[in-house]
Amino acid sequence: MDKELLREKGMQRLKNLAEHLDQKQKKEKQITTLLFHSQLWKEAKTIAMVRSQSFEFNTQPIMDKALQEGKKVAVPKTLPNRQLGFYEVDENTTYQFSNFGIEEPLSGGIVNKENIDLMLVPGLIFSKSGYRIGFGKGYYDRFLEDFSGKTCGLAFAEQLNNDWQPENFDQPVSRVYTDTLERSFVYE
Repeated sequence: MDKELLREKGMQRLKNLAEHLDQKQKKEKQITTLLFHSQLWKEAKTIAMVRSQSFEFNTQPIMDKALQEGKKVAVPKTLPNRQLGFYEVDENTTYQFSNFGIEEPLSGGIVNKENIDLMLVPGLIFSKSGYRIGFGKGYYDRFLEDFSGKTCGLAFAEQLNNDWQPENFDQPVSRVYTDTLERSFVYE
């Protein structure tokens, strides 16, 4: 199936799920429980994640728990040439909206790529082999090319689809935590 079509369908499925907030929150709780009990979470000292949009998987509770546990949290800013920089944030960080409608930190020290232990990689569609379809700009695939930390996706069952082929530049995540009976997929 065409990635652009899947991207549109994935966005629509997320927006439909967001209209049923109770159901969405129940699924998020199932998935975050899996994440919080994982070795990935327990071993990570620095976790990178995007501040989610209202229709996406809500990352705020994950950020809150990480900070409560004394972990460092890094949030991305878009940079020239479709690059990402990750900046340390805390409860007092101020954000502004990027051109893509994503909240980015106004301040905070840059976190070097090699100091990020776990990256929660956003996506619209995830395959069982760990590949993802994002918003189509390639920021995360570029960042992940030489990233040596652990990666995972947090995906609702509505986001799982194997009916497409990744391209040579696509970078898979090592795990996907989901609310299906299979619970999570491991690719390492």
